[in-house]
Amino acid sequence: MFMRWEELLFAHWPVKPDALRPLLPKGLELDTFDGEAWLGVVPFRMSGVRGRCMPRLPGANAFAELNLRTYVKVGDKPGVWFFSLDAEHRLAVRTARFTFALPYYDADMVCRAEGSAVVYRSDRTHAGAVPANFEGSYGPDGDVFRSRPGTLEHWLTERYCLYASRRGRLLRGDIHHEPWPLQPAWLNLTELKMTSQIGVTIGGEPLLHFARSIDVVAWLPTGKLD
Repeated sequence: MFMRWEELLFAHWPVKPDALRPLLPKGLELDTFDGEAWLGVVPFRMSGVRGRCMPRLPGANAFAELNLRTYVKVGDKPGVWFFSLDAEHRLAVRTARFTFALPYYDADMVCRAEGSAVVYRSDRTHAGAVPANFEGSYGPDGDVFRSRPGTLEHWLTERYCLYASRRGRLLRGDIHHEPWPLQPAWLNLTELKMTSQIGVTIGGEPLLHFARSIDVVAWLPTGKLD
């Protein structure tokens, strides 16, 4: 799959590891930084979505997406675990659930630029799903930089695979992109109800980073983990 991620915000909160470990499937190890686990709420917009040897989904080459994630590893391979991914395109949601084995949900979403800022709203509408909501505005608050290995920013963002689970079988899907062009960010929250779905409470000021855009290549998840 080829895609571009645009107007992306990384909002991260530290969480006690014991709050997240029971939520992970067997075989997946929670990754920590200086003894702390992290939860990320990541709103953005996808564009230019297309698959190699796959039919183009009508109207699904651009849409807003919002995910709730934490950080994991298998052996020495760090990656991302998604607790949820909300998207505004129903066909894209169903295709991603089937092909990537990821917990995608239907949502009513708004993502629009206002100058250098982004106005964003997401209200989950998926039938039978636990409610999840995000509303606010955000934007860059400093110059572009590349994170350095060993820093928290690098640990949180420079991850090149996702893990998923299908019928108890652990899967890994690799991704590739250039290093993130990060900027410090600001966030004005109107509503944030993303973590009650997993029974975890977050508090305090989040660590914030913004990225205007990045081109991404993603491969379908497989059971080959080494």
